[in-house]
Amino acid sequence: MSKISIFSKDILRIENIDAVVNTLTERLKNDISFLLRRKGAIVGISGGIDSSVTLALATKALGPGHVVGIIMPEKDSSSDSKDLALKLADTFDVKTIEENITGALDGFACYKRRDDAVAKVFPEYDPATYQMKIGIKVVSNNLPPVFSVTIIDKNRVSQSKMLPPNEYMQIVAASNFKQRSRLSMLYYHADRLHYAVIGTPNKHEVEQGFFVKYGDGGADVMPIAHLYKSQVYQLAEHLGVPQDIIDRVPTTDTYTAEQTQEEFFYQMPYHEMDLIWYGFENNVSPEEVGSVMGKTTDEIKLIFNNLSRRQVTTDYLRMAPIKY
Repeated sequence: MSKISIFSKDILRIENIDAVVNTLTERLKNDISFLLRRKGAIVGISGGIDSSVTLALATKALGPGHVVGIIMPEKDSSSDSKDLALKLADTFDVKTIEENITGALDGFACYKRRDDAVAKVFPEYDPATYQMKIGIKVVSNNLPPVFSVTIIDKNRVSQSKMLPPNEYMQIVAASNFKQRSRLSMLYYHADRLHYAVIGTPNKHEVEQGFFVKYGDGGADVMPIAHLYKSQVYQLAEHLGVPQDIIDRVPTTDTYTAEQTQEEFFYQMPYHEMDLIWYGFENNVSPEEVGSVMGKTTDEIKLIFNNLSRRQVTTDYLRMAPIKY
């Protein structure tokens, strides 16, 4: 891979955003209509920036009458998510359908399986009186990340402990029912209407593995999967996504306690992550990236190593079924 000669904080700025949007919407229209042979688009909307830009692109490509936004809250969801999703749909004159998936998740014992695992770490944990979330921390260049669970009582007093591997995997496996249940609902409406499911992951989610296999990683087409998060925000401004959504801190909206995507997975602000990821992908030296980003060479090397580890450890998520 050749080394780029100029690395700066402006390197991800989209110069001709009209041309980029037109290319995306033309391809999306052609792929849905002719390659997939579907009549419209289904988009799961959550009030987040990625699903909002995806809905805006689909609407521009097909017209609002051929796009349906599916809102899928459950009992752990923030009420802000639904309110912002409705505001988004109103902005782009798109029909919405609300499908509350709490009953489905109860049927899968999603909450019970998760809470049982938390109680093995905190015996006093009761979901009626505590909120919970899990977190991640990188402690060494040569060691895998450490996961923790935090519980917060009604007085906002929090406690955190390291998660043993079995309990961590059980919490994640149980939580993954949420994304997989949502995908089933999206395809129900897609099949019913003869529409395509439009995926919402951005470049980081796809390439760093921040998605659930056959959950939010499942779709017929992913129009923003090549875009860095900061570029998604640039498109949001250009397309007229409501400012409340643009200003919202990216959240997982998965656990009962509030949690940002940075806290749970990325461990740095998206504008820093974008540039460092670009440098990593394009063989920019850690010295040069560190100089631009105001970090030491050792800090950038640590981040590069973590990005590389994530790619390797999440290859399984991106693999298609092995066919014999």
